[in-house]
Amino acid sequence: MRYINLQPGDPAPWFYQRSATNPRYAFDTVGGRYLVLCFFGSASDAHSQAAITTVMKEASLFDDTQASFFGVSNDRTDESQTRLKEHYPGYRYFYDFDGSIGVRYGALPEETDGKSVPVRRMWVIIDPTMRVQHVIPFAADQSDISSFIAYMRALPPPSRFAGFEVQAPVLILPNVFEPAFCQQLIDIYHAQGGEESGFMREVAGKTVMLKDHHHKRRKDCLIKDESVIKATQERIIRRVVPEIQKVHQFKVTRMERYIVCCYAAEDEAHFNAHRDNTTKATEHRRFAVSINLNDEFDGGEVCFPEYGPRSFKAPPGGAVVFSCSLLHAVSKVTRGSRYAFLPFLYDDEAARLREANNKFLGEGVAAYRSAAG
Repeated sequence: MRYINLQPGDPAPWFYQRSATNPRYAFDTVGGRYLVLCFFGSASDAHSQAAITTVMKEASLFDDTQASFFGVSNDRTDESQTRLKEHYPGYRYFYDFDGSIGVRYGALPEETDGKSVPVRRMWVIIDPTMRVQHVIPFAADQSDISSFIAYMRALPPPSRFAGFEVQAPVLILPNVFEPAFCQQLIDIYHAQGGEESGFMREVAGKTVMLKDHHHKRRKDCLIKDESVIKATQERIIRRVVPEIQKVHQFKVTRMERYIVCCYAAEDEAHFNAHRDNTTKATEHRRFAVSINLNDEFDGGEVCFPEYGPRSFKAPPGGAVVFSCSLLHAVSKVTRGSRYAFLPFLYDDEAARLREANNKFLGEGVAAYRSAAG
């Protein structure tokens, strides 16, 4: 039987799986801290019980800031007999009854021919950028438990996981929009008003729009005036596209979404950690552009948890430009209102992908035609 054998430096595979409290837990959204996947097989086993009991005593380590623990069970009786209980912060369990996590991480073979096979039990430690850092197999004498705890205690803070603070791979571009144009866009928002915006999720194989104030709260105004749309395009083409070409050697030819958004303190507006291209309706997106239109607000800063706690607040008219694959969040606005222009950029090849994915769109998600731009 063939197993995947992950080594330090390998990307930690992303997955969706059912946890004790979440029917579709998105593992890619928890970067920014050390992550531990413990493949223990069954909580009925004495070694597994010892591992879980020891880890539960380390609340100062597993606090969802320094690290998070994820136990992975393959035993259905763990659920039916309620052997596993999540504890917040820090401790969660996946019910990997279909083996999808185990196969990706090498705890289970890639093919079993329908036969039941024992789990290769191990601890997998993942760094804040979601790359494998260390793998500790279970040992017959249970010495792996003490080795694991010693290793975790010796780790530096997540912000210095590489030995020093790491800069998020983003572009900071002042002077993309001039002050008068920023004010024009804000005036459009005030004239038209904003509507609650949602976010995309895959549900039953289709991309649908969801709204959940715990995850995101923001109001958006769609720009309808063609002359204003053209004016935004002209500025992006002149002042953003050349920088992306220079730094990333990527030629932008398409732009998606012409909106003015408002993160208001009165709404406790925010956007929790997410990536912008994880559904069929959004996987064509290559770069996100966040252009602040004002600065009379506190909070509302964009951060990239995988690369440390630092957050970014571009000056009015300035842009933060980043890959849509990067995990990012917008902190809660605590004073005033943050107005911003938030387009996505891509190319002709991605446009064809976007059109091909029309068949995966759920009700209410508009279809796309690449010939339309």
